[in-house]
Amino acid sequence: MSAIKYKRVLLKLSGESLMGKKGFGIDHDKLDFFAGEVKQIHDAGVQVGIVIGGGNIFRGLSAEDQGIDRVTGDQMGMLATMINSLALQNAIERKGTYSRLMSSIHMHEIAEPYIRRRAIRHLEKGRIVIFGAGTGHPYFSTDTAASLRAVEIEADAVIKGTRVDGVFDSDPEKNPDALKFDNITYIDVLKKNLRVMDLTAISLCQENNLPIIVFNMDQPGNLLSLLTGDNIGTLVTH
Repeated sequence: MSAIKYKRVLLKLSGESLMGKKGFGIDHDKLDFFAGEVKQIHDAGVQVGIVIGGGNIFRGLSAEDQGIDRVTGDQMGMLATMINSLALQNAIERKGTYSRLMSSIHMHEIAEPYIRRRAIRHLEKGRIVIFGAGTGHPYFSTDTAASLRAVEIEADAVIKGTRVDGVFDSDPEKNPDALKFDNITYIDVLKKNLRVMDLTAISLCQENNLPIIVFNMDQPGNLLSLLTGDNIGTLVTH
C-alpha cells in the first residue's frame, strides 16, 4: 500500500447521504457501506474524526416554515445529528473497530462530553471519534462544526464526502457539461458561490490553512485511494 498522505483527518458526511435510496431516515446498507470505508482508512493507520449532519431526519433551516423558531429548530437538528452519530458508531463497531461518540450537548447516558484533549487522546489510541450535536450552538451548521473540530484536533485536512466527484462550476447532477476543478482556492470558492461548505466553515479553514478535499464518497475505495495520494476529488487550499 502507498504511504498515507494525511495522518489525521476530519471526515464530514451529510445526513442526507445516509438516506441512500430512501426519502427519509437511514438506509442500513448505506450505513454499513460508510462504516466499511471508514474502517479501511482506520486500518491503514489514519486517525479519523467524523462529523455527520442530520438533514435526513430534521433540518433546522426549514423549521421556520413549520412555525418553529430558528433556535429551537437548530437544537432539534443537533439532536438529529446524534441519532445519525449513534447509528454510525454502532455500524463502525460491528466492523470490529473501537470508537467514541462525543457530544457538544451534555447527554452523559449516551455520549461523552466534547473535551478537546480527550478527543485527541482517543485518536492517538486508535479510536474513531464521532463528534455529534454540531457546535452545540444554534446558527452554526455541521459544516462549521466539522471545520471547527478539525482545527481543534489539529487534523491535516477536512475530507467532505458527497455524491459527486468534486467541486464543479455548476451542479453536475443538473448540468452534464459542468466543469470539475482539480484544485481551487478558498477565495474562488467564495467568489463563485460554489457552496462547497458555508461561508463560516470556509473562512475558518482559510484562516487556519486547513485543506478541504471534496470527493465522491459513494464510490467504493475512493476514501482510501484519496488518502494514499491518488488524484481524487477537488483540493481547496490557499
